[in-house]
Amino acid sequence: MEQAGVRIADASMLDFCGQTMQIDSPDDDAAALRAALDGHFSPTDGLVTSDEPIVPRLFISDMDSTMIGQECIDELGDFAGLKDRIAAITERAMQGELDFEQALRERVGLLAGLSTDAIAECLATRIRPMPGAQVLVETLKKLGCRTVLVTGGFHHFADPVAEQLGFEHVVGNRLEVADGRLTGGLAGPIVDSAVKKATLLADMADLAEGATSLATGDGANDIPMLEAATYGIAYHAKPKARAAANGWIDRGDLTSVLRLLGIPQKDWVS
Repeated sequence: MEQAGVRIADASMLDFCGQTMQIDSPDDDAAALRAALDGHFSPTDGLVTSDEPIVPRLFISDMDSTMIGQECIDELGDFAGLKDRIAAITERAMQGELDFEQALRERVGLLAGLSTDAIAECLATRIRPMPGAQVLVETLKKLGCRTVLVTGGFHHFADPVAEQLGFEHVVGNRLEVADGRLTGGLAGPIVDSAVKKATLLADMADLAEGATSLATGDGANDIPMLEAATYGIAYHAKPKARAAANGWIDRGDLTSVLRLLGIPQKDWVS
């Protein structure tokens, strides 16, 4: 790695497991360190920090493709016979190629007339937690961390997902409904990248000075939140989100976040 411009002062496996290596460098070039890790060990899970990680006081996470394995609006679009069309817009939005609000309103508009029964069926048959999601949330809660699910998706999905996984608070968008069917509109203000970051900052303002925060996400609309967190971890993320975060998970499940924070497996809530 020194050939890549990164000097190594020490490298050792953490005592609590044989899966996590701690690397100390006298240099502060995070980009060079990440490039060296990617070049020699990819795919990896990693976190680059100036201080040894500690248990955060706040955990804030995206939902779709982060805490659950699906994009809810894409799956809902399948019930309307429009999954491919809607999914193509979703992918471009998550890559940062489209304005998030415009893309969201366009996709929701395509769902006009869909029965709310489809939401219940979609939730029951299509939506599944990411491996390790509940362990991550419940472990952090046990250790005194506030947990918040913040999503550009919808409360119809986010509220039951949050209850299942153990999140204490939910911020999301609301689908407009009339006579048991979607109108194609949204009720209330839009939860976008700015709102995600603002939610993190507002919750951090309620904590003691010097408190640490953790954020996880996968798409372009998560970037401001990932950048604002003490530990911003991009989970199997789009390239722009991965590049913006100081942590990344490319190979493991969500319990890898606990490993990166140095939390022993004996302390996990299984």
